[in-house]
Amino acid sequence: MSEVDSAVVLADLVAEGEELDALVSGQDWGAPTPAVGWTIGHQIAHLAAADANVVTAVRTPGAFDPVAHDADLDAAEGAAQPQAELLARWRAGRADVVAALREIPQDQGFPWFGAEVTTQLMAPLRLMETWAHGQDVFDALGVKRNPTARLKHVAFLGVTGRTLSFYAAGLPIPSEPLRVELTGPDGETWAWGPESAVQRIRGSALDWCLRVTHRRARAETDLTAVGDDADKWIDLARVFL
Repeated sequence: MSEVDSAVVLADLVAEGEELDALVSGQDWGAPTPAVGWTIGHQIAHLAAADANVVTAVRTPGAFDPVAHDADLDAAEGAAQPQAELLARWRAGRADVVAALREIPQDQGFPWFGAEVTTQLMAPLRLMETWAHGQDVFDALGVKRNPTARLKHVAFLGVTGRTLSFYAAGLPIPSEPLRVELTGPDGETWAWGPESAVQRIRGSALDWCLRVTHRRARAETDLTAVGDDADKWIDLARVFL
């Protein structure tokens, strides 16, 4: 994770939360989203619950429960709160996460589900989840979302998730080098992997991020591949189990 500057990611995490906050404020949170059974309220409640877990893990690691709760149940319980109360809880939790992650060295470990993590990893993970669930809300409301340079953090997690993608599918991890070349929102190129790699994935950064967070099917993206492993990776790509 040496490419991650936690101070930059945390600032972008704040901006990501503010963008979603501006979108949902004043909206009916009972509207359904693309996630089956989840309303806008469920999406916000899920983010609020995850934020609370991060704060506990960082500040009182001994009290952190490493057994993942039922996400649907937590989201339903939160969505049942009055909208104003849930909004206030989510706002406070977002601020607490950023403050907690700034309090510790970026390479200091703390417990998480399945493994110990650091600020260097958790900061982009929180941004990725905020962005992904935010996409569900944008889609639910039929609002066009303008991509930003913050996508680079999500794209990077997608690239580093190659091993996870093949492991989760029960397939061997490719040994041949792979290169990912993405076009960012401003037309710049974001690239990972050796230039000499034969196996490649190309496309827009937005479509890569939508794919690795499972917000779009492969056929809905402009992603292309050269090589069997690269082609298979697009099908399997993920950033979470």
